[in-house]
Amino acid sequence: MKKRTLTALILSALAAGQLISLSAHAATKQLNVWEDIKKSVGIQDAVKDFEQKYDVKVNVQEMPYAQQLEKLRLDGPAGIGPDVLVIPNDQLGGAVVQGLLTPLNLDKEKVDAFTPASINAFRLDNTLYGVPKAVETLVLIYNKDLLDKPLQSLPEWLEYSKKQREQNKYGLLAKFDQVYYSWGAIGPMGGYLFGKNDKGGYNPQDIGLNKPGAVEAVTFLKKFYSEGVFPSGILGDNGLNAIDSLFTEKKAAAVINGPWAFQPYEAAGINYGVVPLPNLPDGKPMSSFLGVKGYVVSTWSKDKQLAQQFIEFINQPQYVKTRYIATREIPAQKAMIDDPVIKNDEKASAVAVQAARATAMPGIPEMGEVWGPANAALELSLTGKQEPQAALDAATKQIHMQVEAMQASNQ
Repeated sequence: MKKRTLTALILSALAAGQLISLSAHAATKQLNVWEDIKKSVGIQDAVKDFEQKYDVKVNVQEMPYAQQLEKLRLDGPAGIGPDVLVIPNDQLGGAVVQGLLTPLNLDKEKVDAFTPASINAFRLDNTLYGVPKAVETLVLIYNKDLLDKPLQSLPEWLEYSKKQREQNKYGLLAKFDQVYYSWGAIGPMGGYLFGKNDKGGYNPQDIGLNKPGAVEAVTFLKKFYSEGVFPSGILGDNGLNAIDSLFTEKKAAAVINGPWAFQPYEAAGINYGVVPLPNLPDGKPMSSFLGVKGYVVSTWSKDKQLAQQFIEFINQPQYVKTRYIATREIPAQKAMIDDPVIKNDEKASAVAVQAARATAMPGIPEMGEVWGPANAALELSLTGKQEPQAALDAATKQIHMQVEAMQASNQ
C-alpha cells in the first residue's frame, strides 16, 4: 500500500512538473516577423540574440516585401498576421490611411543614426511609422574600357556626348523623359512635388512642378535631345531596354540607372564602374529619388512594444553590418557610409553616397496622380513639341484635378 502511495506521489509530482514545464513553454512570448524574400539570412544572428535576451520565440516568414501590406489587410484582422513586416516607403501613405500600421516612438539618438531622407521616408504628418532597412537610388554607371574616369558634371557629359556622336557612338544616356530620372535636376534647381503643411507633412494642394527652377532644369535637360546626343529610341516605355542594349553592346560610355542593373551588366561582361550622380550646371550635385525598405509594426500586433523593441534591436550597428554582408542591401545608417565594408566597395559606396543626397519619394497616396501627367509633360518638353513652361503648367493643372477627384472619391 505504501509502495503504491509512493508511486502515485511520484507520478503526481512528475505530472505536475510536466504541467509546469508545459505552462512555462506556453507562456513564452511569440513574435511573428515577415521578412523580404531571400533576405532572412541577414537577420538570423540578430533574431537568435533577441530571442535569448527577451525570452521570446521569433517566427520569421519570407515573402516579397512589395506584397506584404496586401496580405496584411486579410491576415491582420483574421489574427494570423505579423507583428513586424517590411514595406517600401511609397506604400506608407495608403497603409496609414487604411489604419494598417502602428506609430513608433524612437529616441532622438536612434532617429539621428539614419540619414534624414531615409528616416523621413517613413514619416507622415510628422509621425514616424517605420525604421529604414535598406536604400536604393540612381547612380552613374560607366564603361571603364571606354572611359578612364567619369566626368564630374552634367554639362561636361553633354559636351562629351556631342563628341561621341561624331564617331557614331553615345556618351551618357538617361531616361530624362520620366520624372523618376529627371528629378535629380528638377529638385535641386528649385522644383518640388508637394509643398509642406503645418504639421510638417505634405500638402497635396501645393504642387511645384511648374516653378521657375523646375522649368530651368527641364530646359537644360532638353539639350540632350535638341542637340542630338540621345537617340530617339530611348523615349517612352521601351526606353530603358534601349539604354541597356546600347550600354551592354558597348555603344554607350555611361548610363544613369539603379543597383538593379548591376547584375545584368556584369552578366553581359561589361567592365563597369559606379559613382554618384554628376553635378548640375550650378555646381550642386544631382539629387535622385530614394527608395527605402523599412520595418513597420502591424496595427493588429498583440505586443506592439515588443515589436518595436525587435526593430530597434536588429538595427544596432553590428547587426546592420552583418545584414549588409549577407544581403548586399545598402543600409541607411550614417555610420555605415564610412564603414570600410561599404567604403571599399565601389558600387556600394556610390549608392550609399548618392542615397545621402537623395530625396525620399512622397509616401502620400496622391503621389500616384503625379507620374502620368509629369512624364507626359517631360516628353513633350524634351522633344520640342511644347515649351517647358507650358507643358509643366498643363501637367500641374492636371495633377491638381486628379488629386481633387481622388480626395472627393475618398470622402
